[in-house]
Amino acid sequence: MTFTINGEEQDVAAATLADLLSALDYEGDWLATAVNGELVHREDRGTFTLGARDRIEILSPMQGG
Repeated sequence: MTFTINGEEQDVAAATLADLLSALDYEGDWLATAVNGELVHREDRGTFTLGARDRIEILSPMQGG
């Protein structure tokens, strides 16, 4: 399916948000995720079904000062 991930269109074979994160090699409990502007909690990613053309944001904390 084609998704917009962090502003870029990508074709990824994924049925759930957890599948997508795995396919893109994102790991860790510290990620923040949103689909179509709605926050998706970590515990819901495995059952959150994605649809074609969904807009997905994947955010990770940055270190700095």
